[in-house]
Amino acid sequence: MSFAQRLHDVRTGFERPFWVANISEIFERLSYYAVFASLARYLHETLQFPTERVGSLAGLFGGLVWFLAIFGGTLADRMGFRRALSLAYLILSCAYFLLGSIAAPWLAPIRGAIPLTLLVTVILMLPALGVSLVKPSVVGTTARASKPEVRSFGYSIYYTMVNIGSAAGPYVASWVHRHLRVENVFRVAALSVFLMFILVLLLFKEPRRSEEGKTESLAQAGRNFLTVLGNFRFMLFLLIFTGYWIVFWQEFIILPLYIHDYVSPTADTELILMTDPLVVIFFTVLITLLTRKLAAFSAVILGTLITGVAFVPLILRPTVPIAIVTLILIALGELIQQPRYYDYISRLAPPGQQGTYMGFAFLPLGIGSFIGGPIGGWLVHHFGEERHQPAMIWWCATGIGVATTILLLLYDKFLRPKSADEQTQTAAK
Repeated sequence: MSFAQRLHDVRTGFERPFWVANISEIFERLSYYAVFASLARYLHETLQFPTERVGSLAGLFGGLVWFLAIFGGTLADRMGFRRALSLAYLILSCAYFLLGSIAAPWLAPIRGAIPLTLLVTVILMLPALGVSLVKPSVVGTTARASKPEVRSFGYSIYYTMVNIGSAAGPYVASWVHRHLRVENVFRVAALSVFLMFILVLLLFKEPRRSEEGKTESLAQAGRNFLTVLGNFRFMLFLLIFTGYWIVFWQEFIILPLYIHDYVSPTADTELILMTDPLVVIFFTVLITLLTRKLAAFSAVILGTLITGVAFVPLILRPTVPIAIVTLILIALGELIQQPRYYDYISRLAPPGQQGTYMGFAFLPLGIGSFIGGPIGGWLVHHFGEERHQPAMIWWCATGIGVATTILLLLYDKFLRPKSADEQTQTAAK
């Protein structure tokens, strides 16, 4: 196909809802990662939470999204994408504004009536309600508002928009933190998603429903949930793989605190966190080409190992440039394993259960954040504040990563079920 023909297909192959939804995704991701990049230091330095509590709260913020993703798609389908997106952005704008206003005078009566930990916990749970509706709505709109011949390219556009927003978020957080007070990071995030609420109301039209199957009921989603829970080997794999995300999420949960307290108090931690998404943007194609012949499960193991040892350079030389090297290694591990992880699960799923299995694919991300939060907070408190051995924080994280790699190797050798493709290849031999 010529370049001119491809350009014509792009210009005519997508309906307006496609562009509205995907542009809004940039700002949703920008807001989310701006908040995540500043959250740990905001909780610790502004709201005066101890490091152990900071870890738990940051883990809650990052983890709940992925649990709700299992049912978010069903809710979005039943509500309609226009209503789901507008409700999601309204929830997010309110949640981020409240988060940045916790110390404001006008909230003083509520702070006096409710324990601060409870108040912050409730507010941190609200963004998950919004994000869990945004993702299936944008992906669903991409499918419905794209012509079949350009649909795969439409998903590439979606993935690009996600990474642009993910890279822009820490940059925006850095600029706002440097020029304004840190709580304004959350207010800028609130403004960003509120503008998307207006955009959806004004320009988004519900895309046509294609010949896709009947929308799954909440009751059926619950039955599918229980069915997959009964698949012991699959659930064991997800449980083991949680170790990867326990390590990965530390870049947002405790790395900013570590850099500020033990490397350089003047370091721009939000700007440093841009490293991961920038590597993903610029090296996705290259890493995909280099690893295309690697079996899916082998790629998952290799990516887990690389991320698991990524903090070793920071242990050996705790400087800001080496922290950036660590984040590059984490991103490379993510690039190697993440696409192949979803590919492996999609091929493992029985016919008619792909949606349920892919929903469960997000569970390790959520569990890893929930568990990684308290673990990270405890490590900083115990080894940093009590024993003054901050290097041990990352030796423990490395130990979790290496142990996860070993468990995945053992699972691969003794327990891993074969995908449908592997069973076909075996039968043909």
